[in-house]
Amino acid sequence: MPIVQFPLRLVARRMLAPGVAHLSFTRADGEPLTFVPGQFLQVHFAYGDGTPTKRSYSLATRSDEAGDAGELVDIAVSYVPGGAATALFEGLEIGDCVQASGPYGRFCLLPGDTNARYLLIATGTGVTPYRAMLPLLEERIRERGTRVVLLFGARTPQELLYGDEFRAFADAHPEHFRFVPCFSRELPAEPHADVRHGYVQQFLPEFAPDPATDIAYLCGNPNMVDACFEALKEAGFEVRQIRREKYVSSK
Repeated sequence: MPIVQFPLRLVARRMLAPGVAHLSFTRADGEPLTFVPGQFLQVHFAYGDGTPTKRSYSLATRSDEAGDAGELVDIAVSYVPGGAATALFEGLEIGDCVQASGPYGRFCLLPGDTNARYLLIATGTGVTPYRAMLPLLEERIRERGTRVVLLFGARTPQELLYGDEFRAFADAHPEHFRFVPCFSRELPAEPHADVRHGYVQQFLPEFAPDPATDIAYLCGNPNMVDACFEALKEAGFEVRQIRREKYVSSK
């Protein structure tokens, strides 16, 4: 089947961190974008020589911010020096359009999940789908008391994408949601008690992953994803209890 593309019009841009932008679009054809939190879009464009190419971006859109018609389409974009996609997005003015297709992917919370706890593990822009999942997680906390631990790896406090939103969510659900930022290079001046110094995979054992109660999500740097996947398997998790998505940087 041919890929159906649609136009996205840029309506807002803000920097989340040095080199990472949060871009908000609406569909220029007036249609809503129906998606499940955890899915991604593909943006289609061409290299300078006309060769078509595409890049994948997880949807960051929170349903509680998207408006009644679900018209907002949010993504987080890492700017790679010399990158073709970076040139495309940096050159976009408010009101300009890009072509996209999707949504795609199965990195989602499943309706039939009966687990007591989610372990959400991410590095860098790999945390984007978890932002989109927050309203769904709130539902599960309210309806069945689900507990959630979000382990998020960043180099410095300046690179903690959506950190204020996750901390606010944790503060609003202190019995059910823990936000654990893991900084590999530099700690905040006044770190929260849940802040850790090191890499996310170092601190996974602290939360005693248990295949009897947990489902784990891994998203981001392939080395982190692989290391945590192996650690979870060693802890007795079946592959179906570990949902993963690797983010590979490309120009």
